Amino acid sequence: MTSTRLTVAQALVRFLEAQHVERDGIENPFFAGCWGIFGHGNVAGVGQALLEREVAGDPSHLRYLQGRNEQAMVHAAVAYARQRDRLATMAVTASVGPGATNMVTGAALATINRLPVLLLPGDTFATKVANPVLQELEDPANGDISVNDAFRPVSAYFDRVHRPEQLAPALLHAMRVLTDPAATGAVTLALPQDVQAEAWDWPDELFARRVWHVARPVPEPAALDRAVAAIRSARKPLVVAGGGVTYSRANDALRAFAEATGIPVAETQAGKGALAYDHPQAVGAIGATGTTAANALASEADLVIGVGTRYSDFTTASRTVFAAEDVRFVNLNVSVFDSHKLAATSLVADAREGLNALTPALEGWTADAAHTARATQLAGEWDAIVQAAYDQDHQPLPAQSQVIGAVNELSDPRDVVLCAAGSMPGDLHKLWRTRDRKGYHVEYGFSCMGYEIAGGLGVKLAALDERDARDVFVMVGDGSYLMMNTELVTAVAEGVKIIVVLVQNHGFASIGALSESLGSQRFGTQYRYRTETGLDGDRLPVDLAANAASLGADVLSVNGIEDFRAAVLKAKQSSRTTVIHVETDPLVPAPDSPAWWDVPVAEVSALDSTQQARTAYDEHKTHQRSHLAPTDNDKDDA
Repeated sequence: MTSTRLTVAQALVRFLEAQHVERDGIENPFFAGCWGIFGHGNVAGVGQALLEREVAGDPSHLRYLQGRNEQAMVHAAVAYARQRDRLATMAVTASVGPGATNMVTGAALATINRLPVLLLPGDTFATKVANPVLQELEDPANGDISVNDAFRPVSAYFDRVHRPEQLAPALLHAMRVLTDPAATGAVTLALPQDVQAEAWDWPDELFARRVWHVARPVPEPAALDRAVAAIRSARKPLVVAGGGVTYSRANDALRAFAEATGIPVAETQAGKGALAYDHPQAVGAIGATGTTAANALASEADLVIGVGTRYSDFTTASRTVFAAEDVRFVNLNVSVFDSHKLAATSLVADAREGLNALTPALEGWTADAAHTARATQLAGEWDAIVQAAYDQDHQPLPAQSQVIGAVNELSDPRDVVLCAAGSMPGDLHKLWRTRDRKGYHVEYGFSCMGYEIAGGLGVKLAALDERDARDVFVMVGDGSYLMMNTELVTAVAEGVKIIVVLVQNHGFASIGALSESLGSQRFGTQYRYRTETGLDGDRLPVDLAANAASLGADVLSVNGIEDFRAAVLKAKQSSRTTVIHVETDPLVPAPDSPAWWDVPVAEVSALDSTQQARTAYDEHKTHQRSHLAPTDNDKDDA
């Protein structure tokens, strides 16, 4: 057995370069690059290893991308993985201490959204030769702890490489988790800075080309029979399509299933685009940010077929939207954990394979024609409401729905709209007309403020790597922009074009509206000067357009919706990152359904507004369901 003497970091980089994935007979490299910001915890380790491979000129070397914020680097890598349907991702390295802990938020986002990313935080000395080193946490009761232990609860897999011989098994475990659709998320390998630089004789087999096969589990026959029996017994079934449909590339299978059975299809945030918005059985967004069509059908459904969804509280409207007394659930999911939610009949399988098995098994059965026709009618009625929201003429400042409508109408069908936090995700979920399965990218598992610009950069990099010319529209409010705008610099440096629609409404519009609904009177949600009575003075003279220009982006400041539409067309024609700065009226709401979201209100208060909100809250609570009833199959077996 031959070997090569390399440092731990050099061996790590060589290993990552050799990893490939395969699904449906198509292979590609799994790691498309490594983001990095260097400090004393990784500059002489992973940083040196990346430099050495780049200088060597090997065409297979791991691409290095320079970020400006550690959390943002993780966001960009995660967005890249989502755009590539989890079949490719990036690694992210940061220094010991604050550089490492800045990535914890990104790790949580990745794991919550089941998206693969490899995190390589520097760590303190394994030898403890000079403890405490700069930026080291000392715990008087635990000699083996570091700040990197904060990654444990937010990682799908965590390991710390104390010795060179521990690297190989750690890397293999990391790849096992990263390429498992049911278990993936953030994988964290903490790397003590002295170990990174330590040399070892590595067996050359470690660096051989390795292909990880991404499985498509098929449904177990008995489970399939139970699911089919449940569907055949339904009178008013409804499909809830989640992100698993897109990651599995099961869109064609879902369309065939819907057309064969006549069952209407509603969509979660991650599942939006599962069907094109104008498909006869597409009824749009469901839940707390849902359409009147989807939520009306959900309230009547006697059977809900969840496909690739984890049923967040927004999807279930805090367990109030599925309101029929006899409602039951069938959950098709690659994750056993998610398949059993809501006391469902569990069908553990890849989304595409599960749908392909269900469709022929249901041959000869369809939903009642009146149910199917009503779904199409309700969807049409909602689409008319959307068009009215797009076409309204609100003066002097446009409504946010007008801005969304202009981008939707002027963008190409395959362009991507991206968002994460604030009022925009809810409005997009209800109003955006998705025309391409990858045209909608809203991070709503963690809904992380600051994800937007970094995420847009990651999506665009993924599109470029796939030789896909689609534009990426980043929709971001002023609050989220101020949280993290640094990767505008990275986009400019890399020559990567994104279009940022920066909506200025002088505060936290989403939480302002929520605060008002909860009786808290928009307290602490507007950007104002402090006076003797609080932060209730004049608006702050913040110039976000000037800020964006200072970071190297082209900036178009607009007044009114027609000016905005012209700016969108100009940005489309440009080859450079462009920020369109538009001021909107935050007090003009988008059309909505009556769905609810459970956010507790103070039970006692001296404020009339809070007392009234609590009364409304208590009324809503009476409509919450446990969804613990056994399935019909379970009752038969009892």
